[in-house]
Amino acid sequence: MPSKLRWGILGAANIAKKNWKAIWNAGNSIVSAVASRSADRSAPFIAECQEEAPMPSVPAAFSTYEELLASKNVDAVYIPVPTGVRKEWVLRAATAGKHVVCEKPCAVTAGDLREMIEACRRNHVQFMDGVMFRHSRRLARLREVLDDGQSVGAVKRITSAFSYGADPEFFATDIRGNSRLEPHGCVGDLGWYCIRLALWASNWQMPSVIGGRILAESGKAPGEGVITEFSGELVFPGGLSSSFYCSFVAENQQWANLSGTRGYVQMNDFVLPVVGTETAFEVHKYDFKKKGCDFRMEPNIQRVTVPEHSHGHADSQETNLFRNFAEQALSGKLNEQWPEEAMKTQTVMCESIKAGGKR
Repeated sequence: MPSKLRWGILGAANIAKKNWKAIWNAGNSIVSAVASRSADRSAPFIAECQEEAPMPSVPAAFSTYEELLASKNVDAVYIPVPTGVRKEWVLRAATAGKHVVCEKPCAVTAGDLREMIEACRRNHVQFMDGVMFRHSRRLARLREVLDDGQSVGAVKRITSAFSYGADPEFFATDIRGNSRLEPHGCVGDLGWYCIRLALWASNWQMPSVIGGRILAESGKAPGEGVITEFSGELVFPGGLSSSFYCSFVAENQQWANLSGTRGYVQMNDFVLPVVGTETAFEVHKYDFKKKGCDFRMEPNIQRVTVPEHSHGHADSQETNLFRNFAEQALSGKLNEQWPEEAMKTQTVMCESIKAGGKR
């Protein structure tokens, strides 16, 4: 088997620059090709990335996606193209025998994603969505804490918020303000992570009740705007519930709280860790004490740290994503859990939006 997975990147999106470096850091991967719809975009993209994170050989610059998918020097593709056209290129990549890392949200509908996953399975190629925090060491450490039965106890409630305070130019120039290209608005761009965290914490149970409310949409003609503010509510079998808030109009935030019968976990940066050489979360317990007229709460806060660089390093979560994927693809065996996680997240997201009143 080859020692390194050869990656092709479809499109010159900004997020692709970060993932180029993650591939460079992974140790078992290289970028061998980049394709763009415009011939004058692939080469400058490669030159810029090559200067900071040089591949052993300068990747090929293609002016069409079709050329990249036909290349014999590409084993896997990273697909950050807009959600509205993502299905077509995942299907084409699968047919071409290329493994797929697909940006989120993966598809317009759950039915579309099911078709995409089946095409990958039929052509024996691996599919995974690009949720980086899923591959962080911090999440593995959090699972240990949740499962010890003492630190948090039985998890009863999960609340999370992920928002990005966009300026007016965002809705005029960014594809996330275009309902044709990104039909799910802030729920697809931000809420996907909140839903993924809740599903992960529930050990991949599907909620029995899915609710949602569209709080605001961009001010375009009816049917042309995108969801800019949304709240969702999920109820799982066994007594766990979860609420989430996502927005393009609230100040930057990305926090999560997991409340249990013995304590609760607080993460203030659960999607993109703050810059540093460690990731962390806090386990909180409070003792209520009273003596005569004296009433007080006494905190017991344990900070759990994980030695893990937050961005741009060989042990960062985005590097782990590409390293883990390459290891799986090079093994010749398919990981069935990864596409299942994407399918469940897509289904809950679509049902939440439907419950909120948007078809």
